[in-house]
Parts: sequence; C-alpha cells; structure tokens
Amino acid sequence: MPKRILQGVITSDVMDKTVTVRVDRRVMHPVYKKFITRSKKYAAHDEANAYKVGDVVRIEETRPISKNKRFKVIEAVTRAQTTGVALAPDVVSAESAAGARKRVRRGKGEAPAVSPAPKGPTP
Repeated sequence: MPKRILQGVITSDVMDKTVTVRVDRRVMHPVYKKFITRSKKYAAHDEANAYKVGDVVRIEETRPISKNKRFKVIEAVTRAQTTGVALAPDVVSAESAAGARKRVRRGKGEAPAVSPAPKGPTP
C-alpha cells in the first residue's frame, strides 16, 4: 500500500522534534455546489528541529511514532521569510507620548471643582 504524501503549512514548532502541519483541501459543497476549503492538522516528526512556522512542507505517512504522530516531514517546499519583525508599539504609551487628550465621560465621575461663594453681605 503506498504511503500518503500531503503538503501543508507549519502552524506550530513549539514541541521538541514535532511540528504541527495544517493541510488544506477543497471539496464541493453537496447542496450549493461551491468549492469550500477544509483543513486538518497533523503532528509530524521533525528529527532535527529544522522547520519553522510558515514553512510549506511535504509530510509522508509512516509508522506510529507517538500517540498522535503518524507522519514525518520529508522536505520543505518553500521556507518562511524570517525578517526582523518589530512588535507593534504600545497603544497607551503612544497616545500619552503624542499628548492625546484625556477621555471625558459625560454625566459620570467627579463634579467640576467650584469655589464656594463667600457667605454674608457683599460690599
């Protein structure tokens, strides 16, 4: 019996010697006759921890390696671009640095400070 070979995108590489691969397939909807995308995740064996998130890889069916692993990575089709991605700046600190006005809640919170009128006759 031939071994199945599937192609998918790595979604997780957190585990040691294991990657999670999402394999997409297109099927026709039985009522609407439109093609829809179905996906399934497979745990695949990566002996050298060589593959990273975003890589498109081919996986091959193999003997059971663990409880959930029945595939191994055989090759990378394309590699993910690893550019130095800077994290998005903190929104709160960016607003305060730009001198953003404080949000005023109408009808709630403290009343404005009013100095009391002096008692007694006015001269």
